[in-house]
Amino acid sequence: MRQSRKLPKRFSPLIFGIIQSCITSAVAAGISHASDPAALFLGRWATTWLLSWIMMVPIVVLAAPGIRRVVERLTSEP
Repeated sequence: MRQSRKLPKRFSPLIFGIIQSCITSAVAAGISHASDPAALFLGRWATTWLLSWIMMVPIVVLAAPGIRRVVERLTSEP
């Protein structure tokens, strides 16, 4: 049986942040270009998405630990 290569668990928060910022920036870029003509939408969306994703990855990755701490302080187990 062939084993797939996986990243170590310690990278989970980083991977989560990268995927989350990718999806969020893609949706936001799509919304911002929703009124563009269909012929221009894809190119404008891709450019806007890539720029916003590059800018959001470090913000999300750096903010995530602090946000987790705030959430832990605001919530409790039943």
